[in-house]
Amino acid sequence: MLTSLLIPLSRAIDTLNEKIASVVSWALLAAVVICAGNALIRYVFHTSSNAWLEIQWYLYGAMFMLASAYTLKRDEHVRIDVIVGHFSKRTQVWIDLFGYLLFLLPVSLLILWYGIPFARISIESAEMSSNAGGLIVWPAKLLVPLAFALLVLQGVSEIIKRIAFLAGRIDASSFSKQVVTPQDEIDAIKAANKIT
Repeated sequence: MLTSLLIPLSRAIDTLNEKIASVVSWALLAAVVICAGNALIRYVFHTSSNAWLEIQWYLYGAMFMLASAYTLKRDEHVRIDVIVGHFSKRTQVWIDLFGYLLFLLPVSLLILWYGIPFARISIESAEMSSNAGGLIVWPAKLLVPLAFALLVLQGVSEIIKRIAFLAGRIDASSFSKQVVTPQDEIDAIKAANKIT
């Protein structure tokens, strides 16, 4: 009964992190364009600014931190599949639950707890970079509590999915990494190139 109420919550969290990851994926393109533009300006006009370097760092930071919850959702985080892969799916799910409850959630909540005042102080003081021509610092510091809040939410979603699996309410495919076969990759390349 409880799992049937929590599964929609899990799906909503998954959707939120998918949408955030989709938006944040554009940060990579923006960072590459800024990096190339900065290099071009530096070599052609022999001038540059620390602001250009810092905005690249901010974009890379946003991309990695805000997409970490999506990485967890896709089951793409680092794990020791060599050992765990030999266990049954139920045992693997129990190991995941153990890891989420004893490691992921406590550490993420601790970082979130300390990250909120870390960002708040920076916002209230309008903290600026110590580099000449640098940017305001608080957007980068705000990424810490925001990223870990999303990670906590995704951790809750993953726990719900594992419990629902153990209760027989969902299939493991709803949270397991989808293995891409070589044929899948060939089909994707053909589709991208419109080859029949």
